[in-house]
Amino acid sequence: MNDPRQLAQGLDLEAFWMPITPNRAFKAAPRLVVAAQDMHYTTAEGRQVIDAMATLWCVNAGHCRPRIAEAIASQARTLDYVSSYSLGHPLAFEAARRVAELAPEGLDHVFFVNSGSEAVDTALKIALAYHRLRGEATRTRFVGRERGFHGANFGGMSVGGVQAYRKAFAAGLLPQVDHLAHTQDLAARAFVRGQPETGADLADELERRIIPLHDAINIAAVIVEPVAGAGGVLIPPRGYLERLRAICDRHGILLIFDEVITGFGRLGRPFAAEYFGVRPDLITFAKGITSGAVPMGGVIARKEIYRTFIEAAGGGVEFFHGYTYSGHPLAAAAALGALDTYAEERLFERANELADYFADGVHAMRGLPNVIDCRNLQLIGAVELAPRPGAPGARALEVHNRAWERGVFVRPIGDVIAFCPPLIVEKRHLDVVFGVVADAIREVA
Repeated sequence: MNDPRQLAQGLDLEAFWMPITPNRAFKAAPRLVVAAQDMHYTTAEGRQVIDAMATLWCVNAGHCRPRIAEAIASQARTLDYVSSYSLGHPLAFEAARRVAELAPEGLDHVFFVNSGSEAVDTALKIALAYHRLRGEATRTRFVGRERGFHGANFGGMSVGGVQAYRKAFAAGLLPQVDHLAHTQDLAARAFVRGQPETGADLADELERRIIPLHDAINIAAVIVEPVAGAGGVLIPPRGYLERLRAICDRHGILLIFDEVITGFGRLGRPFAAEYFGVRPDLITFAKGITSGAVPMGGVIARKEIYRTFIEAAGGGVEFFHGYTYSGHPLAAAAALGALDTYAEERLFERANELADYFADGVHAMRGLPNVIDCRNLQLIGAVELAPRPGAPGARALEVHNRAWERGVFVRPIGDVIAFCPPLIVEKRHLDVVFGVVADAIREVA
C-alpha cells in the first residue's frame, strides 16, 4: 500500500470536485489528512490535530478503533457484497436487531440505507405510503422547521430550512411543505446551559397556523431534529418536543425525529428520543451507527407502521423503495463493531459524565469579544459570534482557521462555532479545545 504521506507530496488535486468546499481556495492551500487515531488527525505535514467535531458529527467512538477496523477487514475477506433485494446476509439482520434493541419501546423495525440524506427521504416515503395504505391518501404535505437540516437530497432539502440549499435548488423542491419557526431567540434565551425554560409555546404554531391553513387530513408528517445541528446547534426549549408530539397525536400526523446527529450517545442515551422522553413514529439515523467508518443510515419504524405495510400487501413487495447498498455487508460489520465498542467502553454514558465539564468550557467563552451566545446540551455545544459588518460568517471562519493551525478542528456554521467531540474525549482534550478557540476569538476581535 502506498504511504499516504508520500502520496500527498505532489498530489494532483484537480480531478476531485469536493463537496461543500470552496474548491479554488482549498486547492490553493490544501488541508490533507493522512491518518487518524482516537481523538486526533495526522496531517500531511505530520501535525496532530484534535477532532473536536467527530469530523462531521459522526465519529462517536473515535478514529480507527480496533473492533470496527477488524470487523470491516474480516467481512471484506468473507463476503464483500450481496444485495438485500430478495437476498440477505446474517450481519444485516443482526445489525437491525441490535439497533431496534436500543430504540425506544415500540420502534422495532429497521430499514437500512447509506446516509442521513437517504434516511430522511426514506422516512418521507414511508409516511406517504403509510397514510395511503390506511385510506388517507390526501395526507401528502410535510412540515419541517426553519434552520433544520435534513440532508442534501431533494426531499430533505424541501423539509429542511437551511437557506443556502433552498436558494440554490428552489426549482426542484417539493411544493407541499410548510415550516415551523425555529426555536432560537437570543433576546430571550441567550447563554442558557442546557434546555431553555421558555419557548415551548413555539410548537403551538403547528396547531395555530399550519393545521388550520392546510387541514390536518392533508398533512402526512412533521419532521424535526431533536437538537438542530447543522442549522447552528439549536437546543429545544423544555416541553417543546412534548407539545409537538401531543399535537401530532390529536390530528393523526406522524412525528419523525431526525437523529442523524443525536443518535448513538450524543446526549447520553442511544437516541435523543429517550433523553427527552418523547417517542416519535419514525427515527432516522446514520453517522454514529458505524462511527463514520463506512457509510450507513436507516429508519426505525413503529411496529404498527411496519405491520400496516406487511398486512396490506398480497404477498408481493410491500414497499417499493430501497438502495443497491442497503444493508451492505461491510457497513453492517462496521455497525456491529461500533455498537460493540459503545457497549464495552460504556461510551453512551460519557455524555452524562462529562456534561457539566463540557458546559463549563463552552460557557467560559461568555464575555469574550463578539460572543453573543453560548449554548450546550450534554456533549454538543456552540458559541455564536456577532457577524462582521458586511461579511457574515467571516469571523467564525477565521476562528476556525486559526484553531486548525493550532491543532484543533471545530466547525464554523455561519457565525457559530460548533463543538461535537467523539465520546472518548477526555477533560484534557476539552481544555485544549476550549483554550485554543478562546484565544482565536480574542485574536479576531
